[in-house]
Amino acid sequence: MDVGLTIGDEPSRIDEFGDRFAFVELGIGEGELPDTRRITTALASADVDVCVHLPFSQDLVTPVEEINDGIRTFLVRLLDWAGELGAEKAVLHATARNPHAVSLRDPFVAQLEALGATAADHGIELVLENVGHQARGFPLSVVGKLAAEADVAVCFDVGHAFMEDGQDAIDRFLGNHRDRISHLHIHDVRQRGDTHLPIGAGEIDYDAVADALGSFDGTVAVEVFTDDRPLLIDSATRIKRHLGADE
Repeated sequence: MDVGLTIGDEPSRIDEFGDRFAFVELGIGEGELPDTRRITTALASADVDVCVHLPFSQDLVTPVEEINDGIRTFLVRLLDWAGELGAEKAVLHATARNPHAVSLRDPFVAQLEALGATAADHGIELVLENVGHQARGFPLSVVGKLAAEADVAVCFDVGHAFMEDGQDAIDRFLGNHRDRISHLHIHDVRQRGDTHLPIGAGEIDYDAVADALGSFDGTVAVEVFTDDRPLLIDSATRIKRHLGADE
């Protein structure tokens, strides 16, 4: 199990934190791509691997086929770039223009299959992230099924699941789909709405998460929204202890 750090679209954070993590997860915005040479130099200097997060706000499917073609073309270009960067995984939000429209599920799976194949051609594993607490996110109850139909892995965001339906949602998903999870986003949350807190500062029962996951041999990204180095390292240490990993 490797523990890394999400760094958003800020390559400078590789220099700040890369030495304490196995990988960084770099967010790709919708504008110009980051400077590849700058990033590869920083990765080499920190001796750290990289995953990427595809744009947060880009829905994967709409009711309009021509728009879907454009979305796919755009994301293929980003995956091509991620392949040049040497990314190991690419995280994609499970979103749609209307996630409650059953008619969009088959087109969503078709988009996902195509992008999964492109990612694989570059040696990248595409992982689908649950964002059912957001207006355009597919409900957690269908995310695992969609991933299975498209034969892609899951990035299980523990905090997002808790925000959607509490600890029960986490337990149900892990009970049904844990074998498809290869990437975790970990942070703590409170039901009143606080999220992306350091592990231990919120209400998630990470011992129960560890019990439900069993032996986990994937990647874990600390997604705590702070630049406080001790807090980030402490969250990484805590999740390693919960999941039974060597420190």
